[in-house]
Amino acid sequence: MSLLTVRQAAEQLGVTYSTIKQWIYKGVIRTTLTGGGHHRIPNLEVQRLLAQTTPPPERASRRNRGGGILALVSGRNRLRGVIEEVRRETLIAQVRLRIGEQVLTAVITRDALDELQLKRGDEATALVKATDMMIAKEISS
Repeated sequence: MSLLTVRQAAEQLGVTYSTIKQWIYKGVIRTTLTGGGHHRIPNLEVQRLLAQTTPPPERASRRNRGGGILALVSGRNRLRGVIEEVRRETLIAQVRLRIGEQVLTAVITRDALDELQLKRGDEATALVKATDMMIAKEISS
């Protein structure tokens, strides 16, 4: 049985390291613990997840270029756009995503930015998860 590190499994599945860790804690993905307490993921488990999310042949072109698995994300508020700007700081990064005539700004960890290899001009999808929404109306003077 071939075992993968969390980072190796994340790369094969096209998701982030933290996503795999969340799946481990939620029981979505089965792991084996090493003597040192590190999670190792059987290659068969990665293949199982890939098989569950592989789109039918006629929809294969709709997957993102990196082979990511958006089907495993519960959020349905997905906004597709193009990265307009990326600002790197020490621990965080700011990503501006142009969606039509609107611009959405997200603050993410520097690790996530590096792992996703985001750069200006890339197509990307913003997944919105919010418990509260506020709406404002402009008042004419």
